[in-house]
Amino acid sequence: MFIYMVQFVTHIVAANTHPHIFPGFSGQIRARPLPEPEEDPCRRTYCGRGRQCALMADTGRAECVCQEKCRPSFVPVCGSDGRFYENHCEVYRTACLERRRIYVVHSKDCFFKGNACTMSEYNRLKSMLLDMQPKLLKSGEQSQQRDMEQKRALVDTMFKYLDVDQDGWLVSDELEKVKREHLEDSLLECTMQDLLRYDDYNNDGHLSLHEFYTAFQVVQLNLAEDQRISISTVTVGLSAVLTCAIQGTLRPPIIWKRNGIILNFLDLEDINDFGDDGSLYITKVTTIHMGNYSCHAYGYEDLYQTHVLQVNVPPVILVYPETQAQEPGVSASLHCHADGIPNPKLLWLKNGMDLQPRSSKQLSLIANGSELLIGSVRYEDTGAYTCIAKNEVGVDEDISSLFVEDSAKKTLANILWREEGLSVGNMFYVFSDEGITVLQPSECEIRRHMKRTERIVASYDEMCPRGEGVSPQHCVWSSAVNIRDKYIYVTQPLLSRLLVVDIQAQKVVQVDPFPVKMLYDKSHDQVWVLTWGDMDRTHPTLQVIPQASVGEVHHAMRTTFQRVNDFFIPPTNLIITHVRFAFVFLKNEPAIHKIDLETFHRVKTISLKNYSCIPVSMAYTHLSGFYFVQCQSKSHLQTPPQLLIDSVTDAVIGPNLNVTGQSFVSPDGRYIVTPNLQSSKLIVQTVSFQGELSLNRELDEPIAVSDLAFQPSFTESNQHMVVATSSSGADLLFADLSSGHTEVLRSLKEPLPSQAWPWGGPNRVVVSSGLFGQYLVTPSAESLFVLNGKQRTPHCEVSDIKRGNTVVWVGEV
Repeated sequence: MFIYMVQFVTHIVAANTHPHIFPGFSGQIRARPLPEPEEDPCRRTYCGRGRQCALMADTGRAECVCQEKCRPSFVPVCGSDGRFYENHCEVYRTACLERRRIYVVHSKDCFFKGNACTMSEYNRLKSMLLDMQPKLLKSGEQSQQRDMEQKRALVDTMFKYLDVDQDGWLVSDELEKVKREHLEDSLLECTMQDLLRYDDYNNDGHLSLHEFYTAFQVVQLNLAEDQRISISTVTVGLSAVLTCAIQGTLRPPIIWKRNGIILNFLDLEDINDFGDDGSLYITKVTTIHMGNYSCHAYGYEDLYQTHVLQVNVPPVILVYPETQAQEPGVSASLHCHADGIPNPKLLWLKNGMDLQPRSSKQLSLIANGSELLIGSVRYEDTGAYTCIAKNEVGVDEDISSLFVEDSAKKTLANILWREEGLSVGNMFYVFSDEGITVLQPSECEIRRHMKRTERIVASYDEMCPRGEGVSPQHCVWSSAVNIRDKYIYVTQPLLSRLLVVDIQAQKVVQVDPFPVKMLYDKSHDQVWVLTWGDMDRTHPTLQVIPQASVGEVHHAMRTTFQRVNDFFIPPTNLIITHVRFAFVFLKNEPAIHKIDLETFHRVKTISLKNYSCIPVSMAYTHLSGFYFVQCQSKSHLQTPPQLLIDSVTDAVIGPNLNVTGQSFVSPDGRYIVTPNLQSSKLIVQTVSFQGELSLNRELDEPIAVSDLAFQPSFTESNQHMVVATSSSGADLLFADLSSGHTEVLRSLKEPLPSQAWPWGGPNRVVVSSGLFGQYLVTPSAESLFVLNGKQRTPHCEVSDIKRGNTVVWVGEV
């Protein structure tokens, strides 16, 4: 029917141009006028199948060219060239493009042949083609990235060989050449034409180099040079989205790493959603999330993007004292401490008005505003002094009140500050052979002494009853903790109990035999107690006392952990006020057990077996969330390096450089100080606000460190000083961490011998007087020394305090 209709139309056109074709037609036909210039010449031009009329721009004449595209329809037919076509139009269009005669055949061979070239056979064809190319010499170690570079070079070579006319396109004739010359006997199911069938994505009858890459799965990845490092800043508590900038053809899935640990396959509660575009989502960002994250396409580690995540924290401020009363003529200090990221700037107001200390001899700011010093107070200095801390993401403030008045007036503020505050707070509680000594450091005054024979109010037992035998009666203590400046819990190992000391009275909590170590979990108000069972540690247990600060009857609950060797609870500070997990070490086991502080259940076991590390101690910084694990020494000559654990992934990162020994972390988490007993140096590492852990300096340290304490710098804000005691000598070290300057105090008398302190931990402690205090306490075997940290000098010696190696500071109550 289609052929007849074409013939009929042809006859009509012929009748219009040749009137004599129709016999019986009478009369003369007048010639039609020439077409107007604007008339389309293609309206009168017939081009035939597979071709279309086009108006030539240079001549203005209508010419027939190959049809640009066919209407999309699927009426499959076979061509005489043995190819499979979607419809008749594609047959004739291809014939025009290739300038040869192709017609529709009624044989179904091409249909079956098309089905016979399955995807697996097609892949075999491509593998064979690659194998035919000359191979490059392989180096000893191959990566997928280098393999892909070699594969790309092979595909480039093949494309250039096939592209006979060098026009950048492969057409059917060029592909047929390979079939005739190489593949006739090797592959009967698939032909080179199948490259056009499977991988000519735009159906233009050509294969571009890009399509050829896709056919042979040549992955092309790119990353702009200016995007190799991306720095992101997010405020704590918000969410962060890190997007990988690696793009390219056939890009594999994006893999994210932190500290070399792949994140994609970990079930993390705060990094648990990976978007379709390969982005990394971090919900409720905290300071542990700061640090470097890297992304790369799966299998292509050589091309990666680094994301540096900085977590900003609004300031949190603390002033001291909240209230003070002074007499005219004396000096008064108001202290202000603020933590935040970036470092907050401090400024002071008096009664809401700006202070101008530069123009006043009466006022001076010390350590970037950390201390406001009033030289000689006058009555008009009475007022509310507001300290304000600001950084990029927030503001915080607090008020310190000063009352200047004659002491004879005894106002309420005077009474509260002078009589109650100083009578119970701002004291060192020292536990020695003779009992408990309460020491006021600035005056070196013993405010109270509870003798070993005093009776405990609740039970009427002696504080330190005489043991069996003829040994002299004395107190044996091992560990003490401050409970919110309300109570002190102190262990009495030989009595298998804890003594709870408050201001008014004492009480006893019975625990398992030989309690030797305690830590206070302020987040959940509970005390964790490690007991040994006996001096040989044959039956160790871990017990918990809940509601430690509540003044009721306290009971210890035994946990289910057996063979406990030690445990660790990360500390809190102004920024980190809540801790979720504790960590337990079992005897001779190369692992750390992560414990939920609410349920006491084991959450995870972190294996250290690959590093042959039996953990001895831990330290922690909330900046980037690093745990520093000290491993047990195999001998005096061989001390294994510390291990680093990432708290985000609970994965072992690896050794912490060559640092060995126990680490101490500053309260703000920025400094990690590790005494190296073999090299007699203090190794000082820092954590930047971008979460980068780096070696800051090595301080020569002439002492074998027993214990170490941090004091805020008295000259710079957000800096620290370290005070370290010796385990075997009478020296004490002061070290400024910002400048590296060190000083040594000598002749502080010998400490207790190590064997005389069997409870683990330091045989000579050093305890500071809190965030705003300038005094420290350290014992010798027979006395107690009070040190002035601001002046770095001995302040006084308190005699007749033997074995006073258990010390607690109690601040304002």
